[in-house]
Amino acid sequence: MIVTTVTYCADMALSASNDIQRIAAAAASPGWELDVVDGKIVATRDSGVEGMPFTVIARKGGRGFKVAKYQPGDDISVEGEDIGEISGNPRDMGRALRTLLEEA
Repeated sequence: MIVTTVTYCADMALSASNDIQRIAAAAASPGWELDVVDGKIVATRDSGVEGMPFTVIARKGGRGFKVAKYQPGDDISVEGEDIGEISGNPRDMGRALRTLLEEA
């Protein structure tokens, strides 16, 4: 059984955080754990090496979010490998993010 969790960090503005939470909920994908942290959507997946997951981060940028992928052990405080952008309404953005996660 694969469990996907979506958690929320409560230090964002109400309307913006609600939209980000909706994006994360729509992006739920088997094998990925999604968290909303500091206005970013952080998705992690087990790499087989303890403490070193694959990571995908969606950050606000342009008209929507820029999505970057990080290999196990990469420093996530710097730019990752750009894998796409998502924009539109929260549901469509979530679906687009789920597609990027499934391809990552």
